[in-house]
Amino acid sequence: MKQYIVKRTLDVANFIIQNNATIRKASKEFCVSKSCVHKDLKYNLKRLDKFKYLLVQQILKVNFEQKHLRGGVATKNKYKNTTKKPN
Repeated sequence: MKQYIVKRTLDVANFIIQNNATIRKASKEFCVSKSCVHKDLKYNLKRLDKFKYLLVQQILKVNFEQKHLRGGVATKNKYKNTTKKPN
């Protein structure tokens, strides 16, 4: 594995652990695609550091379970200020 991939993988893992971040937040922070972050965390990190891998998987599991709730809140906030005008 190339050295820059190892460094990016460990940096992304540390970012997610420290901030309880989602894959989207991590991809924005490191200017890489979501699929790249996912691959780094799912496959590369498992080979590099098993303990960090387990921590990250716990955080991502919680994020996945809360995804539908966050989406509902975002939609509610989006349409909160939109009102229908009576005819």
